[in-house]
Amino acid sequence: MTDTVRLTVAQALVRFLGAQYSERDGVEQRLFAGCFGIFGHGNVAGVGQALLEAELAEVGGQDSGALPYVLGRNEQAMVHSAAAYARMKDRLQTWAVSTSVGPGATNMVTGAALATINRLPVLLLPADTFADRAASPLLQELELPASGDVTVNDCFRPVSRYFDRVWRPEQLPSAMLAAMRVLTDPAETGAVTVCFPQDVQAQAHDWPVELFAKRVWHVARPLPERAALARAAEAIRTARRPLVVAGGGVHYSGATAALAAFCEATGIPVGQSQAGKGTLVFDHPQCLGAIGSTGTTAANAIARDADVVIGVGTRYSDFTTASRTAFQAPDVRFVNVNVAGLDAVKHAGIGVVADARETLEALTTALAGHRVDDAYEAEYRRLDAEWEATVDAAESATESNGLLTQNAVIGLVNDLTDARDVVVCAAGSMPGDLHKLWRTRDPKGYHVEYGYSCMGYEVAGGVGVAMACPDRDVVVMVGDGSYLMMATELVTAVQEGVKVITVLVQNHGYASIGALSEELGSQRFGTRYRYRSGSGRLDGERLPVDLAANAASLGVRVISVRTADELAAALREAKAATESVVVHVETDPLVPAPDSRSWWDVPVAEVAALESTQRARKTYDDAKSTQRSFLHPSEEVSPS
Repeated sequence: MTDTVRLTVAQALVRFLGAQYSERDGVEQRLFAGCFGIFGHGNVAGVGQALLEAELAEVGGQDSGALPYVLGRNEQAMVHSAAAYARMKDRLQTWAVSTSVGPGATNMVTGAALATINRLPVLLLPADTFADRAASPLLQELELPASGDVTVNDCFRPVSRYFDRVWRPEQLPSAMLAAMRVLTDPAETGAVTVCFPQDVQAQAHDWPVELFAKRVWHVARPLPERAALARAAEAIRTARRPLVVAGGGVHYSGATAALAAFCEATGIPVGQSQAGKGTLVFDHPQCLGAIGSTGTTAANAIARDADVVIGVGTRYSDFTTASRTAFQAPDVRFVNVNVAGLDAVKHAGIGVVADARETLEALTTALAGHRVDDAYEAEYRRLDAEWEATVDAAESATESNGLLTQNAVIGLVNDLTDARDVVVCAAGSMPGDLHKLWRTRDPKGYHVEYGYSCMGYEVAGGVGVAMACPDRDVVVMVGDGSYLMMATELVTAVQEGVKVITVLVQNHGYASIGALSEELGSQRFGTRYRYRSGSGRLDGERLPVDLAANAASLGVRVISVRTADELAAALREAKAATESVVVHVETDPLVPAPDSRSWWDVPVAEVAALESTQRARKTYDDAKSTQRSFLHPSEEVSPS
């Protein structure tokens, strides 16, 4: 007869999660580092009670497999912290996140979208309404006249890689095993949402003890299919101007060394997406830095004439491809190495559905003795040197209108941090500027969320990164727009004793969208933080927002600076500190980073009374005419 143990559903859930491990290349780690949570009536007596019981048992010396619990301040932010942690851990470890039903749950939807779009594993455990419906309608329950089984948690379905709802205790094992499968699948991972009705969480059940035994989930390294590898190698061998586009999959596969070896052997240069930045360090001979709409002039010049583009672990977002205008060679072909078949067929490429490290190593062997022409190598190295000189010039122009420039701030932070420190950003003008200007010296030194470009990610993501790598300093670069949306996790950093250095750049509005608005003929409308004037428009004096005082009120140390020397001194002080520090600096938002000589497709009004919009539409039509479909003969398309 099978041995059983009587536990509530929530207690069984916590015990099960504590026994899950991931393994790749012989290295095991607990799959869940812990559980973020904010308790409400939907989870405090269920998951909350179970976490408490497991924690007390652990403190008492029992091996309960307790999940360390971290109290967050915002439900969306907790998911961001979990996703950032998972990214730093190459998706081999993550956090669970528990909330109550209602607004606590739906606050997580944005975080779920971010995790799924960036393909980062997070486990979301929102409470749900009563399964027995005895007390319906409940506080915060959605009532629909045409459906009795829909709750607000159904919002998670389109933004989750897996969604389930445990209506009965017997459903827990199958739901959680399915959830673990998705969380540990390198091609299918993302947000996993499992909903737990309030009454079911507290319900007792006799569970088979083997459900709580240690379970190791092996993270696969799919090998390239032989014929697909041969097709890819032949395309590369016959190329005159090949280019690698390195994406985040290179990091997640642990393939940075394999990429370096491949490029050193073949001489093929590399352009990097936002997620792929750091796959080669900035001064590697084959590294051309960022590519696409926020790219370097070197990478974009080489991309323009590339005849074979080798995408490794990239999903070819519109920023990476400059909205499909980056690659202009008439007969350009694509070789796509990716664990996801969805990405392997993009641009009608020669698809190699396999692990990045395994494929790069196999291609290096298959291309033994092959190397690009010396003239091509000399060309891209010259272009790269020209770009580096451009960066030096931009960062050395420190002041404008008595204020520091954002370029100078980035340069100083880059110069005064250590190679292994991590810069974190997500939205506004900063990500594009960092993509161009930041000189990454360590594969994990650059952490910019740009799949969802979620304002508010920065501080919460910084907390997750710092938890994942306590031996590195984490520097959050954030503008006032993103900071004002979600600064609350500075309190969580203080609570947990996590050190995060936040460089808070104040430019009195939305610098990125302001610049884009001006470029598109909309005259920076609605992008500045201003009083409403007598005319009824938001064009009065600047709002007297004191972000330094706000940060100090959250319990962190704040240093306000105005000059380059003061910023340098503040950064040294922050580096030497043991606690979180905010460095507050005001900049001139009208000084842009160097031009990437690239484009991003944002449609402009086709008819307009404004002359500025009419001019912008003409520019838009000219750029739009260069977009490519990349549809090559079908015999080359083979997602193996």
